[in-house]
Amino acid sequence: MMYRPHFFSWVPADGLRHASTDAKPFRGYPTGFVVATLCGHQLAAENTDLAWFWETCRTCDDKAHELAKTPTPPAASAR
Repeated sequence: MMYRPHFFSWVPADGLRHASTDAKPFRGYPTGFVVATLCGHQLAAENTDLAWFWETCRTCDDKAHELAKTPTPPAASAR
């Protein structure tokens, strides 16, 4: 296990970056590893360099901010 400042981790899957509270292996979730996401899905991780540039799942982002007890920043279109 690796250090996690919060009890969730980010994982690219299904075209978005999602958050999960599943235990995270030291080198991250391997490609194909199925995780439960904060938005309520079971998705296969895609641990590639390109996948980390995908947009963030808004529902996972909102729930992650709730768990971290930090406010969600306003959407770019709301600025």
